[in-house]
Amino acid sequence: MKIGLLIIDVQEVHLSKVEQKAIDQACEFINYVSELLRSKDHTVIHIQDIEGMQPSDEEKFKIIPGIDVKETDLRVTKEYSNAFWKTDLEKIVLEQGIDLLILSGYAAEHCVLFTYNGAMERGFKAVLLQDGILSSKIDVIPATYRDRKLISYPVIEALVQ
Repeated sequence: MKIGLLIIDVQEVHLSKVEQKAIDQACEFINYVSELLRSKDHTVIHIQDIEGMQPSDEEKFKIIPGIDVKETDLRVTKEYSNAFWKTDLEKIVLEQGIDLLILSGYAAEHCVLFTYNGAMERGFKAVLLQDGILSSKIDVIPATYRDRKLISYPVIEALVQ
């Protein structure tokens, strides 16, 4: 089974209202899972929101330093909440032969959720990375988990061995 990890919108421009402790914790889980998947030749895809970006704002739209980005990772830029909408993400998932998408990043109630729904609408198997999603509203994360499929890093470890 081929796994793809989507790391969505973990950018300075979006995280100003999120507690640093929550960001650090999510980054730890995301980085652990991304390195585990890379080591077994699975796919890591960074999704970057560029909606409203001006040349003078470019630095704010970069992926934060807390997320490990490797040369082998793929990147998709988007202007809509659903990372599948008007991007090459669906094509990339199909070309990579990805059977399971693990979603992580920001924001649980917006781009992560809309991309999760976009994956399901396209017939992809999708799960949320437990402890790997962020929101500026802490009560939103449990609500997002409640009605969706989750995966924890020990299960990912078992899947890739």
